[in-house]
Amino acid sequence: MSWDSRQTAMLRAMGLRVWSPPLPRPVEETDVATMAVPEPAAPPAPVRAVAALPPQLLRQAPQASAPVDADERTQAIAGMDWDALRDSVAQCRACGLCESRKNTVFGVGNTRAHWMIVGEAPGENEDLQGEPFVGQAGKLLDNMLRALGLSRSEGPPERQVYIANTLKCRPPRNRNPEPSELAQCEPYLDRQIALIQPKVILAMGRFAVQSLLRSSDAIGRLRGRVHQYQGVPLIVTYHPAYLLRNLPDKARAWEDLCLAREALASSS
Repeated sequence: MSWDSRQTAMLRAMGLRVWSPPLPRPVEETDVATMAVPEPAAPPAPVRAVAALPPQLLRQAPQASAPVDADERTQAIAGMDWDALRDSVAQCRACGLCESRKNTVFGVGNTRAHWMIVGEAPGENEDLQGEPFVGQAGKLLDNMLRALGLSRSEGPPERQVYIANTLKCRPPRNRNPEPSELAQCEPYLDRQIALIQPKVILAMGRFAVQSLLRSSDAIGRLRGRVHQYQGVPLIVTYHPAYLLRNLPDKARAWEDLCLAREALASSS
């Protein structure tokens, strides 16, 4: 008998219970078949860094387009015909006004007209219809022109007018045009005047006068005499929208129209 056996016998003789660990149960084949085998953990996804991309893919990344040179843009506009000029205005995104406009306001009238009228910026009605001088201000202008025997759509060129604005898009809430916006639209107006070759120009409103005469003087100081724009007689007068709010100045505006008629007769 081994020492462990003798010790166990002595403990039992003393009335003490001896604990012994249970023997392991032999593993049968059915147990092995039902044991769950853990799936191996998925390897971590590789981290893709831009620096690790192939050079050819890096070269394919979109690049911001280079800004158009102002002189090149002006030269390009100066060489456009009517169709190209109209398309360029319709697609223009040179300033932020393109984000809020509904329509560009190119111009209307006979492209061989002897009279050219230049306004300021489109208002709400002009933006909706895409035509300058509509609404109440347009009706007043039509009445003024009719008093001189002129029209924006009827008669021979000497009895028709061409109407354009310094800006081709409406400033939000009809605010005043900003100098940068006027500068972007200036080549369009210059080209319209060059294509029409009018006999007389009627500048209506402060911003039209500033754009064409490069003067910050008030209209009251500039009206009443004949100015020149690239050899073309130019008359300064009030904007019809202003006249709707200041009725006494309608008489002065009529004097300006008569002065324009005289300047046209003198240049013919």
